[in-house]
Amino acid sequence: MKIGIIGATGNAGSALFAEATKRGHQAAAIVRDPAKARELLGGGASILERDAFDLTADDLSAFDVVVNAFGATPDQAYLHVDLTQSLIDGASGENAPRLIFILGAGSLTTGGDNHLFVDDLRNLPGAEAWVSIPENQLKQLEQLRTVTQVDWVGVSPSAHFIPGEATKPTLGGEALLYAPDGESHTTTGTMAVAILDEIENPAHRLTRFTVSDS
Repeated sequence: MKIGIIGATGNAGSALFAEATKRGHQAAAIVRDPAKARELLGGGASILERDAFDLTADDLSAFDVVVNAFGATPDQAYLHVDLTQSLIDGASGENAPRLIFILGAGSLTTGGDNHLFVDDLRNLPGAEAWVSIPENQLKQLEQLRTVTQVDWVGVSPSAHFIPGEATKPTLGGEALLYAPDGESHTTTGTMAVAILDEIENPAHRLTRFTVSDS
């Protein structure tokens, strides 16, 4: 398949690019800095030099699937929502790709009362410096849940989303997952495997699922 990866030079995006390439797919890094992408992904990497907000319907229709692994700094966390809308608008026509969004863990539920995990995050020391990211990723999911005209799926990691090799993914629905060691974590490698599995054998549509290390 032809898979476009927005944010392919980030931790999640580069793991996705490597996994897609390993499986024989035509992966393309959608990036603003092609030199950085080639340095990180290899000189032979397929690259579409484009700001994600400038992607046109024609750009998107060149792919079977576009994965949004975009990450923003806390002061620009609202861009998660803005880019989601931009991609939805661009993928609403004929030959539109499937859209896969990597979301945060903040929108998952936890505890006996099934409260949102972002409520716990807000109470952590120093959270005011970064909590805008999970808050806007929650808005991103709420935004996606109003969309029916685009083939989309969201994927959330566990509480700690960290660089690392893949384990066998454990999948869940709306609740925060915990690995066998009692901690809540997902490596970028595990996330990449789960997303490529979903691309090759679609099991979710117009919904969000979550991924944990095993």
